[in-house]
Amino acid sequence: MVGSPFGVKGFVKIRSFSGEIDHLLKLKSVILKHDGREREVTIEESAAAPPSVLMRFAGINSPEAAKTLNGAQLIVAREQAAPLNDGEFYVEDLKGLTVFNTTDETIGKILDIIEGGGGDLAEIQLLSGEKRLIPFRKEFFSEVCSKKGKATLQNLWILE
Repeated sequence: MVGSPFGVKGFVKIRSFSGEIDHLLKLKSVILKHDGREREVTIEESAAAPPSVLMRFAGINSPEAAKTLNGAQLIVAREQAAPLNDGEFYVEDLKGLTVFNTTDETIGKILDIIEGGGGDLAEIQLLSGEKRLIPFRKEFFSEVCSKKGKATLQNLWILE
């Protein structure tokens, strides 16, 4: 996520959702998604500034120009993204997973993962069409397998 300008040369602070920054320092270009539009930009300079990365994009040479990028999302190809550890998922891999109960009956599907104050929430569309937000934690989702297209909801009381 693009944050505030840094310095007078057009740098911006980049916040990594994963907390990892090494992969960001290797990027040569990214797609910026801002206000519903996407555009590819070349990275002219980058530097580590833990927990962030400072980046300067081609054509952005002043703090005023950098400020216009505040809130933009950086989109990179999967092979350029941060490596995953066990039990970690890319949000895009979770969207569309079928949600089952512990006896393998279909409950619905995951529409999105939303950042909440206490952690991530899975937005689930039930078979009835209703939507629910469920904490995306192991005590609720006992199994998540994006390769099988499946997530198992352990505690059904959370749907009430």
